[in-house]
Amino acid sequence: MQLAAELREEMIDAVSQTGGHLGAGLGVVELTIALHHVFDAPRDKLIWDVGHQAYPHKILTGRRNRIRTLRQPDGLSGFCSRTESEYDAFGAGHSSTSISAALGMAVARDMKGEDHEVIAIIGDGAMSAGMAYEALNNAGAEKRRLIIVLNDNDMSIAPAVGAMSAYLSRLVSSRPYMTFRDLGKAVVNVLPQPLKDAAKRAEQYARSVGVGGGTWFEEMGMYYVGPVDGHNLDHLLPIFQNIREQKHHGPILVHVVTKKGKGFAPAEAAADKLHGVNQFDKDTGAQKKSTGGAPTYTNVFAQSLMDEAVRDEKIVAITAAMPSGTGLDKFAARFPARMFDVGIAEQHAITFAAGLAAEGMKPFAAIYSTFLQRAYDQVVHDVAVQNLPVRFAIDRAGLVGADGCTHAGMFDVAYLCTLPNFIVMAASDEAELVHMTATAAAMNDHPIAFRYPRGEGTGVALPEHGQILEIGKARILREGIHAAFFCFGTRLAACLKAAEILETEGISVTVADARFAKPLDMDLLGRLLKTHALVVTVEEGSIGGFGSHVATHAANAGWLDGKAQLRALTLPDYFQAQGKPEAQYEEAGLGVTQIVECIKRYVAPAAKNTRKKA
Repeated sequence: MQLAAELREEMIDAVSQTGGHLGAGLGVVELTIALHHVFDAPRDKLIWDVGHQAYPHKILTGRRNRIRTLRQPDGLSGFCSRTESEYDAFGAGHSSTSISAALGMAVARDMKGEDHEVIAIIGDGAMSAGMAYEALNNAGAEKRRLIIVLNDNDMSIAPAVGAMSAYLSRLVSSRPYMTFRDLGKAVVNVLPQPLKDAAKRAEQYARSVGVGGGTWFEEMGMYYVGPVDGHNLDHLLPIFQNIREQKHHGPILVHVVTKKGKGFAPAEAAADKLHGVNQFDKDTGAQKKSTGGAPTYTNVFAQSLMDEAVRDEKIVAITAAMPSGTGLDKFAARFPARMFDVGIAEQHAITFAAGLAAEGMKPFAAIYSTFLQRAYDQVVHDVAVQNLPVRFAIDRAGLVGADGCTHAGMFDVAYLCTLPNFIVMAASDEAELVHMTATAAAMNDHPIAFRYPRGEGTGVALPEHGQILEIGKARILREGIHAAFFCFGTRLAACLKAAEILETEGISVTVADARFAKPLDMDLLGRLLKTHALVVTVEEGSIGGFGSHVATHAANAGWLDGKAQLRALTLPDYFQAQGKPEAQYEEAGLGVTQIVECIKRYVAPAAKNTRKKA
């Protein structure tokens, strides 16, 4: 247990300096030690679901000297990464993928005639996602040798929801089940083979009498082992050793019970077990708070939605296991009967919202941009095709700093603007977010989405109540004559700063806030292209998004046949690594300096000629 204590202390010390995911890793320290002691990684493949809990794994696999670079620029990833270490068999930042990946690796192993082990480690919260069930079903049918470790800490990011968590809790606390199973194992271990078979039948019968049938996992084709104390190495080690040595053909599920935040009193006492933390004090667990004064976009949305809900009882809110991350924990406290946390199940969340909308309710599905990707079929088929007024509050749109590329919201504009019936908005500041929340609440004819970034707002004054925006109408914040920024989202502040700099150099720039990517303000776009030598679209999204949408409409209208030039500033066509937000913007070409240079590259000669004529 000395190693476990040292490993836990090392992790606490490191995360206190870097921030990151704490509670999940603390809960799997002994499990991580046992897996690495019994199995021969990297030859044996360990696949950690999501990667929140993989910090102890990183420390034990040659990365201890870099663990204090977690989530820092050029440092270790906050998740598993195949490019970071050969011990990271599979990378992931989204949950519930481990069993599918592990089964694929097991099939590849068998096809190549190899004999190593493949082990997937998945939490009970991740088991609420449909993908995990699909993988279990396929694994049971394939009957490949595969070890699945179910880490049951009765806690995902928020308290685990749904029937699976309740089932596991009942199973763990079932003394008849544990007694019959332990008795059967003890008998089987000491009897000769003929009596072992009889004992096994007796054990199965006893379990059937005692708890009403075999486990659900066994009915899915798994050989079930557990529950096992996940903090007791005297239990874990012999079980994994037996599994390794017995070479059972077919999938084995080991049910391990752990405590999230284990060994750190502040984490054990916290409601979320300190799942995700900023830098913190090791003694008290107190996290360092931002020195900024502006409210976060997430909190502005939550307050705005509550304001609308006071006046409209049809408004309901939906989250997929992220109540605090989306601000809907506040909504739940005020309107508990109108808040629904469906677990890590984004696909279900969207179709559930569609059902609510079909019956006249006003559902707001608050989901991170990167997680909404998981439900695109439902967005298309169940919402857009039926033209149901589901409101999509898309948090974490754009770059996300230390969380890196798996959590960056790069693609939502591109994948939503292609859909008929959709209205797509982006807030340029927190006051605009208030207005867009009100606009979405008033929309009864179409699905509507509005995106906003992570972190603090710009500090603008907030309206007492949101105003309903005219659909498809942009606004002008600054008038110029040489070039124009047509901005979509929160890079508007950078465009305004760039325009001020350019003005000192004799280049006059119009700054327009598009507000809507779909429908576009075609009247304003036409005017900008007809009266400026250059129009630059600016967005914190991928190629194929707002800029491409503008270019298509401008070309079809015949507005690109004259002297006007159209350029697009977007996120780059690669996955950006974790880093400080401002450095990420500069790398992407979306910093103030880069925006200024873009204009000067094309417009400076024209501006000089204008000044000479004047």
